[in-house]
Amino acid sequence: MCVAAEKPPVHWVPGLFDDCFMLAYFGCLVAGFFSQFSFMYPLQVEHVANQIEPVANQLEPVTNQVEPVAWQVEPFANQVEQDTLERTELSQITVVAQRANREVLPVQRMTGEVLQKMSLFSVADAIRYFSGAQIKDYGGAGGLKTVNVRSMGSHHVGIFYDGLEIGNAQNGVVDLGRFSLENMETVSLYNGQKSAIFQTAKDFASSSAVYFTSREPRFVGDKKHNFNVGMKGGSMGMVNPSFLWEHKLGNNVSLSVNTEFLYTSGRYKFTYTNRFGYDTTAYRQNGDVRTFRAEVGLFGKVKEGDWRAKVYFYDSERGYPGAVVREEPGKFKHADRQWDDSFFVQGYLRRSVGKRYSFQINGKYAYDYLHYLADPNVDVTAMYVNNKYRQHELYTSLAHLFNISPALNISLANDLQWNKLFADVKDFVYPQRFTLLTALAASLKVGGLSLQGSLLYSYVKDKTEGRGTNAGDKNNISPSVVLSWRPFIEHNLNFRAFYKRAHRMPTFNDLYYTEIGNKYLAPERTTQYDVGIFWSITRGEGWFKSFSLQADAYYNTVTDKIVAMPTSSQFRWSMMNIGKVKIKGLEASGNLVSRWGNVDCSLRLSYTYQDARDYTDPQSEWYKGLIAYIPLHSGTAVVTLNYKEWQLHYSFIYTGEKFDSSANIQSNMLDSWTTHDIALSKEFGIAGNLLRTTLELNNITNTQYEVVRCYPMPGLNFKLKVNYLF
Repeated sequence: MCVAAEKPPVHWVPGLFDDCFMLAYFGCLVAGFFSQFSFMYPLQVEHVANQIEPVANQLEPVTNQVEPVAWQVEPFANQVEQDTLERTELSQITVVAQRANREVLPVQRMTGEVLQKMSLFSVADAIRYFSGAQIKDYGGAGGLKTVNVRSMGSHHVGIFYDGLEIGNAQNGVVDLGRFSLENMETVSLYNGQKSAIFQTAKDFASSSAVYFTSREPRFVGDKKHNFNVGMKGGSMGMVNPSFLWEHKLGNNVSLSVNTEFLYTSGRYKFTYTNRFGYDTTAYRQNGDVRTFRAEVGLFGKVKEGDWRAKVYFYDSERGYPGAVVREEPGKFKHADRQWDDSFFVQGYLRRSVGKRYSFQINGKYAYDYLHYLADPNVDVTAMYVNNKYRQHELYTSLAHLFNISPALNISLANDLQWNKLFADVKDFVYPQRFTLLTALAASLKVGGLSLQGSLLYSYVKDKTEGRGTNAGDKNNISPSVVLSWRPFIEHNLNFRAFYKRAHRMPTFNDLYYTEIGNKYLAPERTTQYDVGIFWSITRGEGWFKSFSLQADAYYNTVTDKIVAMPTSSQFRWSMMNIGKVKIKGLEASGNLVSRWGNVDCSLRLSYTYQDARDYTDPQSEWYKGLIAYIPLHSGTAVVTLNYKEWQLHYSFIYTGEKFDSSANIQSNMLDSWTTHDIALSKEFGIAGNLLRTTLELNNITNTQYEVVRCYPMPGLNFKLKVNYLF
């Protein structure tokens, strides 16, 4: 592939961040005013676009400021020479079922103290224990990890960090492997959307959403500082130090600084048997990962409100071990490399003005850099690729909440977002996108009956360099209706149902990628129907403490699904709207908490049934075939025992048989698999401080399995974590 020379740098203009945010905020206010007149959106966006574009062209020098910071991490990485890999299955889970009864939409949540005690590699391993969620994992620490909820696809899952969405206009995929649980307060999965109507318009846009919330500083007594120094290590030489400092700046302001470094060689032994009878034992190669993450947060309170600001930086270099393909006897090789930098600054202000009105303002700037290299001089099977991509994003939101009466609330949210992608790819069109979103929502509560409704209007305008190359303007309306009924006030029994339509815009790669992009693509659309029940009971005495159960049945459809298809030649493919999927499913989970003498016990079980079939082409031999990588049956179990300063966790995952394509034939079937993990924790008091140690054994049965065909997962491995809190 030919590589174009990079554009000459544009000189930096002082105060650019301030100018961009003020301009974006002004555009958002204009959006709120005109949201009553939807037909005026095209004129509005054109006006805002013409103001933002000259400023946007000056954002490229941010690359020159962020990248040198990334390379300063490299010398430290070179000091670590041990082989490493750590893929950590979640061995300890606490689901706060008691909070679920406040939600009118299905929600699963892991939170608090247990997450801080656990030794986890990334949020991906935690999400595995949510019913209805599938993690597509390409193996090892460096493998891409994405989440698919209720079989609608990863592009339909919004990923939110501290209230604002993590975006990727280039390909729409967010790698969950880059998010550590070291400083995470809660991880939540919502089907449909959050139950609260006081939120940004983007919160209404996804078919489902995962929310990560970082830890907010808390101080006991007269303390003004909290420190948490941690070190993880384990099988295959993983090295993972971390540091957390929390400082109380005043009665209403606190500071949090969190850093983390990880190195792993990604080399582990596996046994592989393919469908043609080939059987071998080898080591996973080119799976090394080196990452550095730093976060600085400010947390404040104002009269009748609060605010939060965050600066985030992430840098990584990794190898992609690739698929296990027999090239030479006993030899598996793949040498692709990828470098990533991610930087964002974001914040919000939320206030109540009297008893009838509240507002919140959100703002964000994000920069992402990706460098991908495939060199045939290193790997003769590779085609030469050496491309660099840079993304810029500006986002602002203004939301209003009107308390009409104790029973009725109405919200109005307006969002404005700008994205631009730079690449050194031949004939690249340098696309930029302006998105305006307006969400109107209402919540009514009468006795035990709760009713919510929302209407989201979106307008998208793309601009490209090159006449006639952009995809044109797009308008969409997405409604949702939610119903919850609690028939008996004295019993915590809730029935719920929801209907929602949503869509996802084609990504820049879908529309404009050289030779395979298709600018005529329509948005991919989903429709969801859900009915469910939640019941919980709590007792204050005896061995039985609490029990909760929730179950949902659902039916989803995905239309205009965007897929890659061959054109007139098998050697030239293009993106097209041809896919249609119908999904029927059932989810159930239960949580039991008890106490036997001095031992606290908890048990959590979850089960998922999903029947997701391809209805694209009635003439196809594989019409109504099960779609790839969605098992009919899956389930998890977690047992936790607490005795004084000791804590024991056992976790189990089962994934049933599945196919790797819609051609449901025996040779395309992946076997079912199970994993078992055990973790033991102990806390020690030292001079009024706390030392916490955790030993984890993962995949104790050494199961050889694949989540994705030809990407073997690690077998038996261990990890030791030590944290000193003072």
